[in-house]
Amino acid sequence: MTTVAVVGGSGYIGGELLRLLLGHPEVELAAVTSTRLAGRRIDTTHPNLRGHTDLKFVEPDALDKYDAVFLAVAHRTAMRMVPGMVARAGCLVDLSADFRLRDSGVYQRYYDTEHEAPQLLDGFTPGWPERYREQLREADRISVPGCTAMAGMLALYPLAAEGLVEPDVTVDARTGSSGSGAAAGNVNLHAERSGAMRVFAPLRHRHEAEIAQATGLRVRMSATGVEAVRGVQVYCRATAKDNADESTVRQAYRRHYGDEPFVRVVAYRSGGYRYPEPKILSGSNYCDVGFAAEPGQVVAIAALDNLVKGGAGNAVQCLNIRRGWPETTGLGFPGLHPV
Repeated sequence: MTTVAVVGGSGYIGGELLRLLLGHPEVELAAVTSTRLAGRRIDTTHPNLRGHTDLKFVEPDALDKYDAVFLAVAHRTAMRMVPGMVARAGCLVDLSADFRLRDSGVYQRYYDTEHEAPQLLDGFTPGWPERYREQLREADRISVPGCTAMAGMLALYPLAAEGLVEPDVTVDARTGSSGSGAAAGNVNLHAERSGAMRVFAPLRHRHEAEIAQATGLRVRMSATGVEAVRGVQVYCRATAKDNADESTVRQAYRRHYGDEPFVRVVAYRSGGYRYPEPKILSGSNYCDVGFAAEPGQVVAIAALDNLVKGGAGNAVQCLNIRRGWPETTGLGFPGLHPV
């Protein structure tokens, strides 16, 4: 069995990692850290795991060496921990923002702080299976994209790669409350969030830099918090080039995603579920992508569960590739409907 540890297991992403890893047939979950909750059972924080584990949280300093370590801590914290964690992990999978951007100057612009380990940035392989599958097979350091970034990248990459759109695009993102994390503060209390559609990043959303880096497009992104708990949906508007009619766009998506286990092209002319919807993806590792096209413009749409394909599930998918297991191992849950 492959031994794994989760660093930062008390948050929403950490909890989702635990759920997936405890059900993974090739993995032994050996340790879970939380400085604040050390000594407590993990099922007191993640009650859905009752009956599935007797593990308790431990201090990060108590970690041994493991075949893989998942780092699910906040940005700024991760870049301080990574140098010490490299020696403990055969494969280090970072779910923070600290090693997603290759340019430390871009990181400083979007995160308002200087990167403390810029010498390590080039050593991380992007945790994007649909594009970096071959590199992930031998990667010892993996940086998993952000949730809205993953949706935007999957929506736009086929259009960018095949030269079907002009470079300037806008991305409008909608996200559920779990995207703010388990320690988001009073502004995310139910009394404040319920019924709200809160614009929280009208300019310079942090994930716009990731999408731009991944696609080569000039991206402008905004984000709105909606009442859902889970889910991300992105709506990407681009100017189509002359060769980008509906048939050409559909063929581009099929070429890029036709054989992908976790990306589905959803763009139908009729029916109740014509375009990607995050609600039906809750708990699943799928990202649904769709589009609408007419002369002069293309709108690309993507939806995913921000905690799964937008985080923990994508990280497990990367580990599956790295260890040579079937890519879908431990990730077969299809989502719920109705929910």
